[in-house]
Amino acid sequence: MTAQPHRADLGKDPARVSGMFDEVAAGYDRTNTVLSLGNDRLWRVATTRAVAPKPGQRILDLAAGTGASSVALARSGAEIVAGDFSAGMIAEGRRRHGDAPNVTFVEADAMDLPFADDEFDAVTISFGLRNVNDPNQALAEMLRVTAPGGKLVVCEFSHPQNPAFAALYGFYNDRILPTVAKTVSSNADAYDYLNESIRDWPDQLTLASWIRDAGWSAVAHRNLSFGIVALHRALKPVS
Repeated sequence: MTAQPHRADLGKDPARVSGMFDEVAAGYDRTNTVLSLGNDRLWRVATTRAVAPKPGQRILDLAAGTGASSVALARSGAEIVAGDFSAGMIAEGRRRHGDAPNVTFVEADAMDLPFADDEFDAVTISFGLRNVNDPNQALAEMLRVTAPGGKLVVCEFSHPQNPAFAALYGFYNDRILPTVAKTVSSNADAYDYLNESIRDWPDQLTLASWIRDAGWSAVAHRNLSFGIVALHRALKPVS
């Protein structure tokens, strides 16, 4: 009997979510590039620039997946810890980038990070906070492991502010994306969850308030791709 693919839902049970990502790990980057019409690469560049890694810094890249974002950050000479709670993603990352300088892959749950207090100069998470069972707890954990004065960068799907563009984006997600996902993904049901999680996710100002409530300061954001994605930035207070 063929095993049924994992399919997460908005309950975001960690085992179901990680199991889903385990199954799509091998083709994850290619599928994302196709479904985002190539914008995923632009979003990665914007995130790397926002983190602004420097040689000698120690940076935690959460929801690192197969490590594409971590390798981009490591080109600066910074030491990057690529963390993900999917064992399949970590295994695929090590297979692809195990020899990359300054990158270490670690299985890590964003709600219970296996790191000491004040360990990192910056923490970043791209398209992963939305999949965490308790985002507020994850934001507090990121604060804990960041050194005073250190930086947080969150790149996440958001809500276009222009009504006409929002309607077009909704049509693409509801009608076009599922059809394409069936063609290019090994688990098309995973991308049904993707749509559900994007619709359920709060807007830019709400996420900014969550970051602020977790204890971060200097909270700001800017929209990418007309608000399909928002790039949030914050600092850990010095005292």
